[in-house]
Amino acid sequence: MSLEDRIAKIEARNKRVEADKAWETSWTRKILLIIFTYAAIALYLKFVVGINPWINAIVPALGFLLSTLTMPWFRHIWTQYVYKK
Repeated sequence: MSLEDRIAKIEARNKRVEADKAWETSWTRKILLIIFTYAAIALYLKFVVGINPWINAIVPALGFLLSTLTMPWFRHIWTQYVYKK
């Protein structure tokens, strides 16, 4: 394998990693996860528990939103004090 081929493979992998990282931190992903969390809990409450779910299902969705907003802060603390590389 030539050096140019190896560099091309590394650059392609770096682009994939950057895209994955951008997706993981994007608002699009967070909003989609909130919508899916809300829908799953609402359907569960409607058909399994048998209560009116539309207000009650917002609690886990907002909890998920709060967790996604605070995770970068916790990650910073973790990398600073635990993952000392």
